[in-house]
Amino acid sequence: MGRQRWWLLLAVAAAAAVVVGAGAQETCSDMVPAAPRRGAWMSLASFGGGGGDGRTLSTAAFQAAVASIERRRAPGGALLYVPPGVWLTGPFNLTSHMTLFLARGAVIRATQDTSSWPLIEPLPSYGRGRELPGGRYMSLIHGNGLQDVVITGDNGTIDGQGSAWWDMWKKGTLPFTRPHLLELMNSSDVVVSNVVFQDSPFWNIHPVYCSNVVIRNVTVLAPHDSPNTDGIDPDSSSNVCIEDCYISTGDDLIAIKSGWDEYGMAYGRPSSHITIRRITGSSPFAGFAVGSETSGGVEHVLAEHLNFFSSGFGIHIKTNTGRGGFIRNVTVSDVTLDSVRYGLRIAGDVGGHPDDRYDRNALPVVDGLTIKNVQGQNIREAGSFKGIATSAFSRICLSNVKLNGGAAVRPWKCEAVSGAALDVQPSPCTELTSTSGMSFCTNSL
Repeated sequence: MGRQRWWLLLAVAAAAAVVVGAGAQETCSDMVPAAPRRGAWMSLASFGGGGGDGRTLSTAAFQAAVASIERRRAPGGALLYVPPGVWLTGPFNLTSHMTLFLARGAVIRATQDTSSWPLIEPLPSYGRGRELPGGRYMSLIHGNGLQDVVITGDNGTIDGQGSAWWDMWKKGTLPFTRPHLLELMNSSDVVVSNVVFQDSPFWNIHPVYCSNVVIRNVTVLAPHDSPNTDGIDPDSSSNVCIEDCYISTGDDLIAIKSGWDEYGMAYGRPSSHITIRRITGSSPFAGFAVGSETSGGVEHVLAEHLNFFSSGFGIHIKTNTGRGGFIRNVTVSDVTLDSVRYGLRIAGDVGGHPDDRYDRNALPVVDGLTIKNVQGQNIREAGSFKGIATSAFSRICLSNVKLNGGAAVRPWKCEAVSGAALDVQPSPCTELTSTSGMSFCTNSL
């Protein structure tokens, strides 16, 4: 069995173990009502595509199938069944009241012919492509203005074949910003479950300007040296539930975002009411992150029961001068870390700017962050809290945070922050031992 195939099977098994272990534990997945019984069922094979032979381009088959769903307007919508086989395709759009179902053994595989990828407008909250000025490549699976969309299956795979894009990035030959595997814009009542996402060219799953989104029982994979292959990035979205997932990628496993500098401030749509539970994974960057693009604001976030190993950061909350916006009312709880370089980092000097028109006086507000019940082993550095001198980070609460290493763990570093710390090892820095932050900390617990 090839190494990559073995790795994939191991990750799927790990994700399944997380789900089984979850049992009847608390869930937020009921925020999206169960999809109605679809009034129609159709197979992708009925629309051509070479029978999933892995060589014949199936883009037209996907497009024809989605167009058929739109025309039929069946009661409750329609289900598009992707049979076992490798379905090579360029990007395609979904439609409302639709289920995309990947059978066991089904692979939706992205073509590596970059000329087959259409360009679309930059997101208004970013003002340009995230990597380069101008437009950006459309995601492999895309949708805008949709309602009641389900992407699910029997652990079928969506394979981005991202190596060609990663090579262009490394060589500096990208003409435009790389595509995501899945991007849904301005959409609501979205469920993504029981699917493997693999080798995305860029971020894997990107709900942006969305509401009522559930992502559960999903596996996301990419090599640790693949650039910017974030796992799941909710962006200017509200009422989002991410649960019971295994993620191993080349960048942050989960990163909450809300727009970039002056464009994000002008668009003004926060990411809010986001719940993240029972996530396991590994990354050279962060397991759980907020930012650094937070210009629309991030608030009311709960992340709990997280298990990260062989990673750069356990928890990384990041912003910068010129971002504006806010990060507030964020709680991270019940975290296990193993072989992680930095346990926690909250920083006000991370990330670049889209252009030179950003307002250098637009300072972010970071206030009301609670991090509790964190256990770490084989940790190199406890971490750092570095605010902005003219906009100090306030009401940072640490409670029951124990970080141990094979050697002595390097101590905390603090600058321009205030808060409190209860039962923290290594001993917290003096900025987090003031009595002024104690009332918030005890109330938040």
